[in-house]
Amino acid sequence: MGTMLQEAGLLGGEIPEVYNIIHQDIVANIHKKYKDAGADVITTNTFGANRYKLKNTGYTVEKIITEAVKIAKSYCSDKLIALDIGPIGQLIEPSGTLKFEEAYDIFKEQVIAGTKAGVDLILIETMTDLYETKAAVLAAKENSNLPIFTTMTFEKNGRTMMGTDAKTMVFVLQSLGVDAVGVNCSLGPKEIMPIVDEILKYSTIPVMVQPNAGLPSYDGEKTFYNITPDEFAFYIDIMVKKGVKIVGGCCGTTPEFIKKCKSYIEKVEPKEIDVKRLTVACSSTKSVIFDDGIKIIGERINPTGKKKLKEALKESNIDYVLNEAILQKEAGADILDVNVGLPEINEKELITKIIREIQGIMDIPLQIDSSNYEVLEAAARIYNGKPIINSVNGKEENMKKIFPIVKKYGALVIGLTIDEKGIPETAKERVLIAEKIIKTANNYGIPKEDILIDCLVLTASAQQKEVIETIKAVEIIKKEFGVKTVLGVSNVSFGLPNREILNRTFLAMALTAGLDAPIINPLSYDMLETIYSFKVLSNMDKEAEEYIKYCSSSSYTAIKREYKNTYEKEQKNIDTNLIPVTDNNDFSNILINASKEQITEKTKELLNSYKPLDIINLFLIPALNVVGLKYEKGELFLPQLIKAAEVAKKSFEILKENMKEDSKTTFGKIVLATVKGDIHDIGKNIVKILLENYGFKVIDLGKDVPPEEILKAVKENNIKLVGLSALMTTTVKSMEDTIKYLSDSNLSCKVMVGGAVLTQKYADMIGADFYAKDAMEAVRIAQKVFNVNTDI
Repeated sequence: MGTMLQEAGLLGGEIPEVYNIIHQDIVANIHKKYKDAGADVITTNTFGANRYKLKNTGYTVEKIITEAVKIAKSYCSDKLIALDIGPIGQLIEPSGTLKFEEAYDIFKEQVIAGTKAGVDLILIETMTDLYETKAAVLAAKENSNLPIFTTMTFEKNGRTMMGTDAKTMVFVLQSLGVDAVGVNCSLGPKEIMPIVDEILKYSTIPVMVQPNAGLPSYDGEKTFYNITPDEFAFYIDIMVKKGVKIVGGCCGTTPEFIKKCKSYIEKVEPKEIDVKRLTVACSSTKSVIFDDGIKIIGERINPTGKKKLKEALKESNIDYVLNEAILQKEAGADILDVNVGLPEINEKELITKIIREIQGIMDIPLQIDSSNYEVLEAAARIYNGKPIINSVNGKEENMKKIFPIVKKYGALVIGLTIDEKGIPETAKERVLIAEKIIKTANNYGIPKEDILIDCLVLTASAQQKEVIETIKAVEIIKKEFGVKTVLGVSNVSFGLPNREILNRTFLAMALTAGLDAPIINPLSYDMLETIYSFKVLSNMDKEAEEYIKYCSSSSYTAIKREYKNTYEKEQKNIDTNLIPVTDNNDFSNILINASKEQITEKTKELLNSYKPLDIINLFLIPALNVVGLKYEKGELFLPQLIKAAEVAKKSFEILKENMKEDSKTTFGKIVLATVKGDIHDIGKNIVKILLENYGFKVIDLGKDVPPEEILKAVKENNIKLVGLSALMTTTVKSMEDTIKYLSDSNLSCKVMVGGAVLTQKYADMIGADFYAKDAMEAVRIAQKVFNVNTDI
């Protein structure tokens, strides 16, 4: 649509969706051309029709969408009409300022308008943030009964801008109940193939692909793409033969591309793919597949028997909870159980806050643990990924409350083998309850791969004969139902001395019976040693690679070194602090772990020995360099980069307060602006955060900024470096005009440019001095311009 509107005269800075009002004939003609080319589905001109992007147009969302649908239906009544919904243009908390429910409301408004106008399906496309995509999907599901097609856009590294990989997207979105999932925009059809292969490998629902017409170039006047319709259709044909069910084109694909695709594939029989159904929990950037072997669920974030954690929860001391999470992950946990149930706190409010904060700094999935179904729903709703819900049981009333939540939010669920009669004594009775849970779940549309059964561990000190019944039940349930199993292992040893001996022996017995996911304290080296040893002896760990790696790891050494003292204290029922798996006082670790409390303490501590500027140069900048390097290597993703920058900012604030007035200087002042006609500022805002953390003063002029305003800021502040941002191809020309305007004014400032549509070739063509492919590159450019001698 964008390509065609530009050919029809859309100018840089114009809002494409407004053409539904002022140039209906142009929009209608575009629809007709695609219809004549053989398209089966016509997408409305509503990609950016949200209240955020339309707020200065004078038109409501309902008016724009209603007219868009009316045009499409009038000229293509024999085709399916899809309501096209694109990204909002803002980052959602904790990476940005937009609240999840605000995003939901924005999408809800679009869905209601489109449904009312009579569309046949909803197309959510070009998404880069899985969290935003979830908000859009929920808005579609809760406010219409229409089919939902959902596609995200990926970068060359196989991940979205926010770090989601293809398989995680598939697991999360198909669990949320969309009707088709896939990829659009991103790259050309040849370059997108590995991503398509990954999606096909895991998707159990129809796969959809809409690539660009190759890679974009800019000739000084307009954007064009580098492959022909025949080349495009050639690769689309390959995708269809691999199993892709829905195909089309994104940027640059004129009606001729669709016509060629139709001619290539009209005689191809759709390929049916037998995809293995897997048990998977996901964060937004990582999938933990239970079918791959034993998974460790960390139990430490649970106030039962933990005095310090109880106090931290009562005081809303989030940093303490985050430290618990960090240490468990570093010790080897694959998933973290999160339970904040205390009678004197607002459990719903606190658990949602803690989930957001944990997900802001680490990539492992979470298990939402509560006995309150309202708490479970609130947490599952704001969770970014596919969580585990702990738990449901065999009581009819309990299943009626929990299963709808599990289904709606696409979660895994732990089923406890307990019913109205309590915990059965025998394995046979527990198996019957498990069967009841599995069958009832199926009635709600929850497949058995999304169920984990907990046969319940009883304490050997009080119910000794029932302990072996748990082991028997695990073995039977694995064989009869083929579902995954979990157990809270440490329950077995309550009330007995030398608990760790009983725990690790029981764990070994349970693993032999088929236990998939022990819920344990991952900081207990006895338990981890048992798991890693079992993997070797059961032939899960080929050539003992994991075992050798674990035994030589720094976390293993640290745990073993500290274990004796900690264990002795815990035997005396003293709630001790956690074992330091890594040096969390190191500046880079503090930034990665996003602890404002730790950075405050460490900065104040260093001020006793160093001058503020020395702390910046010797500690803060090198730590930021480590974070930046990990980001560029793909070890951290954009949400973690933003959180680290926010923590660094806290340290800078403390240091500035302690500087003498004459030393409160920065490396230099930089003007940032999104160019005239472009209202997207996500990238610019990220660059601003990073530049400020590296000691530069940023003058942020905002978005849709005319050249005159940029020139004025440059003159008034004696600026040496200007950063310009553009997200849309239509505003690249505006960027070029701004650069020329600054150049004609005979100023000595340099200009760096960046944005999703920019390349080095673009930058050279429009006269920019530098091209910043990401925020870290922008920092490097600034350091070069201002002769700042730091190595990143």
